Amino acid sequence: MTQPVPRLSVPAALALGSAALGAAFATGLFLGRRWPPWRFQRQQRLLPREDDPLWQYVLSRSMREHPALRSLRLLTLEQPQGDSMMTCEQAQLLANLARLIKAKKALDLGTFTGYSALALALALPPEGRVVTCEVDARLPELGRPLWKQAEMEHKIDLRLKPALETLDELLAAGEAGTFDVAVVDADKKNCTAYYERCLQLLRPGGVLAVVSVLWHGEVLQPLQGDEVTECVRNLNERIRRDVRVHISLLPLGDGLTLAFKI
Repeated sequence: MTQPVPRLSVPAALALGSAALGAAFATGLFLGRRWPPWRFQRQQRLLPREDDPLWQYVLSRSMREHPALRSLRLLTLEQPQGDSMMTCEQAQLLANLARLIKAKKALDLGTFTGYSALALALALPPEGRVVTCEVDARLPELGRPLWKQAEMEHKIDLRLKPALETLDELLAAGEAGTFDVAVVDADKKNCTAYYERCLQLLRPGGVLAVVSVLWHGEVLQPLQGDEVTECVRNLNERIRRDVRVHISLLPLGDGLTLAFKI
């Protein structure tokens, strides 16, 4: 009889993650708790610009991108709004976290062409499953050939409907507390609702990542009627005060908030 894969406790997972990822976690946690970003109109950018020679050197020595994943990233960048996709360093960090906690089930809100879904699928075991949500059927079809090339299509469960509907269906089906990783990279107006439902679906010790909520190292004060920015600020405030999670704010890409469910 197959023995269940042991689960890391939250303290063990945090300790192991901190050791593996080093200063990135320490810096993110320190900045997130000492200087909450919503207190300021602007913050100094914490990483070099993407075209900076130092940053390019760091990426060239640290990235281990599957050929199909790299092809999909380049294809996505050619699409309208392609530069809004998850960055390669964000995808690699999340894939490494999935491996560290021995993840088997993942949620991906905002499929686009499926770059993040493929990155997660590559990190999961053969029986792993990524439930990914998208409302535009055309975009995932661009990436599907590369899912097949990587032999990961069978792991990717694409749901073509509003993400909130899929999350509610999963909860109604009794899948609360069964997911290991959740990535939120969808419309910002619903980001708080996504956060709450994903937290219900995650198991204790699971990882919730919210992408692009810092916007180049800063959370802007909302302009009059700026609903999206207000939603992002409200989400950051909620996460900061949430006793159900440990948090880290990482200056990768346009910002990455990690919440480890207690």
